[in-house]
Amino acid sequence: MEMATNVSLFSSPSAICYKTRRIAPIFSPLQNKKRKQPLMLVAAAAAGGSPPSTVLVTGAGGRTGQIVYGKLKERTGQFVARGLVRTEESKEKIGGADDVFVGDIRDAGSIVPSIQGIDALIILTSAVPKMKPGFDPSKGERPEFYFEDGAFPEQVDWIGQQNQIDAAKAVGVKQIVLVGSMGGTDLNNPLNNIGNGKILVWKRKAEQYLADSGVPYTIIRAGGLQDKEGGIRELLVGKDDELLKTQTRTIARADVAEVCIQALCFEEAKFKALDLASKPEGEGTPTKDFKALFSQISSRF
Repeated sequence: MEMATNVSLFSSPSAICYKTRRIAPIFSPLQNKKRKQPLMLVAAAAAGGSPPSTVLVTGAGGRTGQIVYGKLKERTGQFVARGLVRTEESKEKIGGADDVFVGDIRDAGSIVPSIQGIDALIILTSAVPKMKPGFDPSKGERPEFYFEDGAFPEQVDWIGQQNQIDAAKAVGVKQIVLVGSMGGTDLNNPLNNIGNGKILVWKRKAEQYLADSGVPYTIIRAGGLQDKEGGIRELLVGKDDELLKTQTRTIARADVAEVCIQALCFEEAKFKALDLASKPEGEGTPTKDFKALFSQISSRF
């Protein structure tokens, strides 16, 4: 499992969500050209002329982060998108716009400019292991992984996420959405052994820090991430890694991205933690009612 649509018109105390029509996505690196264009989402005008919410996506250069940033950019009537990446190279990779900031989440001071004036924060940063050279699968060898010095999960997923949460709390954000990974209830989960990084341990510690922060939050613990089209599957939510015991424990990155944004639209998503996966394409009914999806969950952590 790799670490960590479908919409109808809904209203909530904080936002108007979406109506649908077919449009060409302005940012969709994972689009399957052989399929018909999916239903893309257009933001409806905010109720009563309310100004759009400014949302910062950290880890915007990653595969899931790019999708979240792109979806926010499409919904100009509701959101003002910002991105935070670690390098100028990553900034150029996602278009190089002025709304993309460069900073290192391990350095609290470097991320302050990106966070000033935001209404919500979506955290998609994560330590990324690298494969040791010399791996030869033809010899039946198993790959070995390592984390670079200073980029272990403790520095990135714990200290880096603390820095983000503290900075967002200091500017009075209305909500933080944190994307993690299923598996954190099991200390013996194989992901913890990768590079001896104990990545799920540190992710879980950061999730608890967010839950204790007093800031409205949504913690999304995604299943195995897949580079597939979103919006065409029935989404499943659970708690305490129950979904890992089933056959439905993967999810498209595009669906994770959509749930991140929908979590900003509904009060039912606040102060909740949920595991997220989906049924295989063609099974079940594609999820459209996100208010109902979030209402299934009562767990705060």
